Amino acid sequence: MTVAFKQVDVFTREPYRGNPVAVVLDAQGLSDEQMRRIANWTNLSETTFVLPATQPGADYRVRIFTPQAELPFAGHPTLGTAHALLEAGIVAARGGRLVQECAAGLIELTVAASDGNSPLIAFTLPDPALTPLDAEQVKELEAILGAAVLHDPVPKRVNVGPVWTIAQMASAQAVLTVKPDFARMADFDRANKAAGIVVYGANGEGAESAIEVRAFAPSLGANEDPVCGSGNGSVAAFIRDAGQVAQFGIEYLSTQGAAVGRAGRIHIEFDGAATIRVGGQCVTCIDGRIAV
Repeated sequence: MTVAFKQVDVFTREPYRGNPVAVVLDAQGLSDEQMRRIANWTNLSETTFVLPATQPGADYRVRIFTPQAELPFAGHPTLGTAHALLEAGIVAARGGRLVQECAAGLIELTVAASDGNSPLIAFTLPDPALTPLDAEQVKELEAILGAAVLHDPVPKRVNVGPVWTIAQMASAQAVLTVKPDFARMADFDRANKAAGIVVYGANGEGAESAIEVRAFAPSLGANEDPVCGSGNGSVAAFIRDAGQVAQFGIEYLSTQGAAVGRAGRIHIEFDGAATIRVGGQCVTCIDGRIAV
C-alpha cells in the first residue's frame, strides 16, 4: 500500500534553503506506530499526517511527529502542510483563510498572493504564556550558550504549545557566533520542560531583516532547527511583552538559518493587541508516494 507524500521546504521560495517537512497527505488507517516509524525514517525535524477534521470549522486535522515524539503544535509543519494540501487541491482557502485542527486546538491560517508561485501562508500563534527565568536559570543559560544575553528584558519561557526559552542578545552578529553546549542544553531543557532555546538579536539599519534568530532543540534530537515557526512566534510574543513592537514594527521580517547554510525568511505581523501571525512561503521539493 502507498500513500501520497510531499516534502516541502518552508520559509523560502528557493528549494533546499528553508526548513523541510514531510507531509503524508492521507493518513486515514495508519496506526500510531506506523506514523512513528515513518517519522523516524524521514529523519526530518517533523513529519505531519493529515486526517479528516473532527471539530466544527476545521478544514483538516494534522498530527505532528518528530523522530522521537509527537508535538501538539509546530510552526513550520503547519505552514508546509497547508501548502501541500493547497497545491494538491485537497483543500481550498475560503476568503483567504484555512483552519487547521491539531492537538493544541484550532489554528487559523491566512493565505495571500505573493511574489513568485507560492502564496504567503501565515498561522495565528496560539495565545502565549510567558514565565521569566530566575537569576540562577539566566546564569545557567549564559553558561550553556557560552555568551551573554540581555537581562533587560529578562529571558523567559514562552508557551505556545511547545515551550521555548527566549533570550535577546546584543546584536544579530552575537547570535550568529553562539556555540552552545548541546548536552548541557538538553539537560536544561528537560529540567524546564522546554522544547529548546531561541535567541535573537537586532540587525543594523539597512539590513534585509529586523532580527536574526537561532533555535536549538537538542532534547528533541535537533541541535539546531534551521528555521523555526513556533520559535519565531515565541520571539514575537517576547518582543510584544518587552514593549519592543515600536522598535521592530507591527510587521517585520526575521531571518534564520545562516549558521547552518539556510536562508529562511519569516514574516511576523502584530494584528491589534492580541494576535500574532507568523508566515512564509513554501516550495515542494519531493512529490510522490511512499509505502506504508
